[in-house]
Amino acid sequence: MQKIAITLLFTLGIFAQTFAQNYTPLNTPSWPESDKDSTMYTVSGERHGISFFEQHRFPEVEYEAGDELTFDTYHTVDVMYAWYKKWAEQYPDIVELYEVAKSFEGRPILQMTITNKETGKDTDKPAAYFEGGRHSGEITSSESILWLTQHLLENYGADPEITELIDTKAIYLRPQNNPDGSNLYLHTAQSNRSSVRPHDNDRDGLLDEDSPEDLDGDGIIYSMRKKAGPDEIEDANYVIDSRDPEGRLMKRVLPGKGEWLVYSEGIDNDGDGDINEDGIGGLDLHRNYVENWRPDRGEDLTGRGYTQYGAGEYPLSEPESKSVVMWMLTHPNISVVNSMDTRVPMHLRPPSTSKSEERMYPEDLALYERYDRLGLEITEYPWAGDVYETYMTRYPINRVTGDPSRPSPLFGHGPDFGYFYFGSIWYGDELWNNGAMKDYNEDGIYDDYDALRWDDEENEGRGFKAWTKFDHPDLGEVEIGGFHPKFFSQNGPPWQLEPWAEKQALFNLLMAKELPQITLDDIAIEETSNNRFRITISWTNTGNLPVALKQAQLVKIVQEDRVMLDFDSELTKGYEDASLKIITPELYDKTIRAGYTDAGESKNAVFEVELNGIEGAKGTVKILSTRGGYIEKEIEIGNPPKEE
Repeated sequence: MQKIAITLLFTLGIFAQTFAQNYTPLNTPSWPESDKDSTMYTVSGERHGISFFEQHRFPEVEYEAGDELTFDTYHTVDVMYAWYKKWAEQYPDIVELYEVAKSFEGRPILQMTITNKETGKDTDKPAAYFEGGRHSGEITSSESILWLTQHLLENYGADPEITELIDTKAIYLRPQNNPDGSNLYLHTAQSNRSSVRPHDNDRDGLLDEDSPEDLDGDGIIYSMRKKAGPDEIEDANYVIDSRDPEGRLMKRVLPGKGEWLVYSEGIDNDGDGDINEDGIGGLDLHRNYVENWRPDRGEDLTGRGYTQYGAGEYPLSEPESKSVVMWMLTHPNISVVNSMDTRVPMHLRPPSTSKSEERMYPEDLALYERYDRLGLEITEYPWAGDVYETYMTRYPINRVTGDPSRPSPLFGHGPDFGYFYFGSIWYGDELWNNGAMKDYNEDGIYDDYDALRWDDEENEGRGFKAWTKFDHPDLGEVEIGGFHPKFFSQNGPPWQLEPWAEKQALFNLLMAKELPQITLDDIAIEETSNNRFRITISWTNTGNLPVALKQAQLVKIVQEDRVMLDFDSELTKGYEDASLKIITPELYDKTIRAGYTDAGESKNAVFEVELNGIEGAKGTVKILSTRGGYIEKEIEIGNPPKEE
């Protein structure tokens, strides 16, 4: 009997070993982009539409990390993370890599800190934060972060300015703040705005019920155009643009004044008369910030107030945006931020709900305008300025209605949180230009005509698919074609990637070099009378930014610069009988509050110390500046006993 039991246990053990490899352990994350055996990509969340799509690999994208990182191709989240992990191992003295949050679907959001660890903690230094990948398809922004990371690491020790930057500052880099959306974008024909959390885009009570379909099977969701029939003519809102003699370009007009209808490629899944109006997700992580947040469309119960499409259920409802804000609030040493998108080439900054002059301190606005100018010199973008006015009125006339453009608000916007709430220099720059490289017809507008001309003349026509007839199951005969939505319209063709990633990264690098920096100039110790000493501490802000913008001072995100003397507590206890008394300042906490040190400004603080029954003492001078850095320096007063 015992022999039978042993044989049975042995057999079961062999069975378990044989088949265990076919089972995934419980609670182990498995991502569709990593599943080489599946042809489908599944999105998390409960929705009324489908959650699975055919996987597709684009020739413009690198899906496995190679031996060399180049920027003539786009890179998946996994490839970017592979390089971040490699660099963390390669540069352990200046790199710290960590998971800062998890996405909606549970993917890790990785972030890197670059600073010389031997010269102090990152939190003791002035800091900058740069981020990409918030919007799923705006992947050029992530590439710029990747380019900047490589540039900093490979030039440390070789480039004096970069070496000094990393020795004295901290740079926080987050290449992918929305890995769920980026993976969906790069592994399927689908695209969405930000988070893949199910969302009712069309306010019909259904979630994600009408995603696009790749009808012709080429892996890309192009446009569809249909010549309007007699019963459709009152809705027709497109004509063929006469500027293109080949009839490829469509021009939008008012409904009823056109001859064509234009849709994105797909069918009307929910039978409401609209095509692809409610695909995967729909929330906008860049409308989910706490500053000036407004409820989503349809949530204002009066029907007369402001709403913000994609705002989320409440401010910071999404883990991705929450993780950014909480990082900022727990790292008030950050003075400069750029959280980037595509595809209006612009240095984009606050305010988003008012004119600059109405809400910004003049001193702060002057700094922003300086960076507007410096940015344009580096990137040669056509625009730089605030969201509310400059962005919204960059073209003076609405080309469909003919009405003059008006300033228009965006709510819950990152740059507004960055300035009004966090008191920093905060940009939300946009890279790429929809292919409109130059104004060919000199009409002052960079539009699809300019993009088509450039594609024909410089891009070998690869950005535009010729209109091709297709028998649509609902619409009848249509034509599928138009601009490539992913690698021409929203992001450039790969051969254009590096110039755009580089010039944006160089602007961010310039701002990082401008950070405030409290530098200790001198500590002068003078014996003024028997056993009394005057200690004068001098410092300068050697950076090009003040340690606090006026807005930062207003909202109390930054403390005044403070100077302290620290001695052994055994020497200072006993009040009047203490062995060492700090006479000046007379305040109980013996801290000198020195205000906010401006760029280039020098200051000093004076302490008076009295020795009682001892010949000398050792102590520490401390300068504490929230955004200018932290300094400690040991001093000796009189003749302290020598350590044995």
